[in-house]
Amino acid sequence: MKILYIHGLNGSLSPEKRALLEPYGEVFAPAIDYQSDAHAIASISAAFKTQGITVIIGSSMGGFAGYYVSNIMQCPALLFNPALAERSVTQIIPEINNNTSSFKQIVIGTLDDVVNPKQTLNFLAETVMDHPEYKIHIHNQLAHRIPLEVFKEEIQLFFKQL
Repeated sequence: MKILYIHGLNGSLSPEKRALLEPYGEVFAPAIDYQSDAHAIASISAAFKTQGITVIIGSSMGGFAGYYVSNIMQCPALLFNPALAERSVTQIIPEINNNTSSFKQIVIGTLDDVVNPKQTLNFLAETVMDHPEYKIHIHNQLAHRIPLEVFKEEIQLFFKQL
């Protein structure tokens, strides 16, 4: 399995989270500068189009990008607090021939003060007809940062679904 991890704004994949992902497959985690590349979704998709990516994982701004990259690549996605409804930097969503993907597991923290969980749920409600295989996990004590235990639990659940 080939896993594309898309980090959030000014973020990166920590060594601890990479270690949790590596038993599931080869992990690609490119550095992305969302501020200087308003076309990050298209850039990521083009860069990994021929890599045989089978799974997308993203967090925050990376969850936003991962949502659309998974549609472009037609592969499942695990998205942590995805910034679907609004973002602090401009990003251009490319025209996508296939607006749906087979499966998206979305993790939402109700205590997130960076990505508004209500707005994310509203976005998902508006797009549910295009994505019949959403699995939404709401964590009432989860803020924006994803602790290792929650990350581990969610990736285990995600990979069991595949």
